[in-house]
Amino acid sequence: MSAAIDAGTPGCEHILLTVGPVVPVVVLDDVEHAVPLARALAAGGIRVMEVTLRTPAGLGSIEAVAAEVPEVLVGAGSVASAEQVDAVGRAGAKFLVLPGSPPSLLDAALGSGLPVVPGAATVTEAMVLAERGVGLVKFFPAEPSGGTRFLDSVRGPLPDLRFCPTGGVGPGNARDYLALPNVPCVGGSWVTPPALVRAGEWGRVTELAFSQASRLATA
Repeated sequence: MSAAIDAGTPGCEHILLTVGPVVPVVVLDDVEHAVPLARALAAGGIRVMEVTLRTPAGLGSIEAVAAEVPEVLVGAGSVASAEQVDAVGRAGAKFLVLPGSPPSLLDAALGSGLPVVPGAATVTEAMVLAERGVGLVKFFPAEPSGGTRFLDSVRGPLPDLRFCPTGGVGPGNARDYLALPNVPCVGGSWVTPPALVRAGEWGRVTELAFSQASRLATA
């Protein structure tokens, strides 16, 4: 078994950079799929996954991966309330991803002791996060909010912020995002297609993970 990833590092940006430029955004309907999916991703060279709370299986899936696949850095995505911040922390999530950053949610997330990637879609929202000491921002929804042109345009006024774009990011444009100096990683669901996950096609998931990890590592 590979060594567990130490999440006790100074900030989520550093953590994500240690495990590669692509963060699979995973929506699971069955907790039983969580562990084999995590192992399939790890076998393909991707050692991070963001399990969203969009389904009832999300929380249990995070707990299962944290307990059984320590070589994969499992985070909680679509975290939308202080109660969810507490719940995913108890489940073993190693980082939090917020779709947006209302003050009460941001306070709870930053106070959790876990690395946080809070969401923003405008310059003002990003500036508010920078004032709170955030260094890595989830740019969501990326494509509808201006895509690579937006991120390139904010490099001047926001030189210290980096972004992880999700929402409309896929194999056709991921390299374009990663070519920007303020984009260290991208997130998306294309590495873990729901049809393959439901069918338990773990070998194909590993192949896809390997091809994407190899391709995007050179972006």
